[in-house]
Amino acid sequence: MNWLKNFVRPKIRALIGKNVPDSLWEKCPECERMVFSKELNENLRVCPHCGYHLRLNLQERILNLFDNGDFIRIKYQTQVHDPLKFKDNKRYIDRLKSAREQTMEEDSVIVGHGRIGGYKTVAVLFNFDFMGGSMGTAVGEAFFAAADFAVNKGYAFLVMPCSGGARMQEGIFSLMQMPRTLIAVNRVKAAELPYIVLLTNPTTGGVSASFAMQGDIHIAEPGAIIAFTGQRVIEDTIHEKLPEGFQKSEYLLQHGMVDAVVNRKDLKATISKVLELLTHKRY
Repeated sequence: MNWLKNFVRPKIRALIGKNVPDSLWEKCPECERMVFSKELNENLRVCPHCGYHLRLNLQERILNLFDNGDFIRIKYQTQVHDPLKFKDNKRYIDRLKSAREQTMEEDSVIVGHGRIGGYKTVAVLFNFDFMGGSMGTAVGEAFFAAADFAVNKGYAFLVMPCSGGARMQEGIFSLMQMPRTLIAVNRVKAAELPYIVLLTNPTTGGVSASFAMQGDIHIAEPGAIIAFTGQRVIEDTIHEKLPEGFQKSEYLLQHGMVDAVVNRKDLKATISKVLELLTHKRY
């Protein structure tokens, strides 16, 4: 990145003036080519050179999937929760406060409902910008709120994980959200409503080991890392080299772990088609 800052940017500023914003371009993490931010955003943050899917924020997700970008929030119980009085180089309570100020969200998930291709859908969306989308007690509360709404209204249930896994600062309380989310999901399944999981990069740890792999249909974005633990940790444990792309969505598709790998521009149409096949409650 120093080459971009120290050489390319000064050359451009010299040509077109000094007021060149730092966010004029981005570097693709995969092919390492420069992409103008405007072009990248117009392409749904998919690199036009190699097809790498960069991360979307919550609002971009909503605009990309829900009809007219309409998404009505559902409230769920959140609170300042520091059961272990956890502190490393910073107190957990301070990390929560900082994340809330940065994202303007209460925790790492939001819950709401809208229409996807006309089909009424309740969704749980993870926010990676909030402590890496980590799963704390708020996630369990969010799932129960979403599941109750879906069952009461007869809506489909969609979850979009983007998470590094359980939130270590909450210890066992975080791990308890794994069975809690499954209980909520089973309520939806018992009501014979569709449960769809859209796996994004990354989906790891306790998230992948619980609700993320219990969908009726699993759709993944290209190149998404979907795993329980890191590749290096596995290799150090079994003392073997893992296959190329072992934890990426394409590999999981080949081995029956996901049902489809879908380009971001086709996600809405694909999910809408799935909802059409699984339910006829469009209006």
